[in-house]
Amino acid sequence: MSERETINGVPVSEDQIEAWAAEAERGYNVQTLKKRGRGRPGRGALPSQVVPVRLTVEELGTIDARARKEHKTRSEIMREALAAHLA
Repeated sequence: MSERETINGVPVSEDQIEAWAAEAERGYNVQTLKKRGRGRPGRGALPSQVVPVRLTVEELGTIDARARKEHKTRSEIMREALAAHLA
């Protein structure tokens, strides 16, 4: 295993791989796995729509800088900007 192999920035060791293999060989409870949620969590009672928007490199850079500063995602920044503009 390469030293570069990570999960969320944490190196994956050979011991961890062996533990995962042993777990898989013991088998999984299929019903438990099926109960796991699928996809992104909803934002409300109704499904959200994905809306493609074309932005310049500069616009996207401004959004990303604001998102980093406020510890938010791009989407959160864009939704807040839309809400403020349309209010």
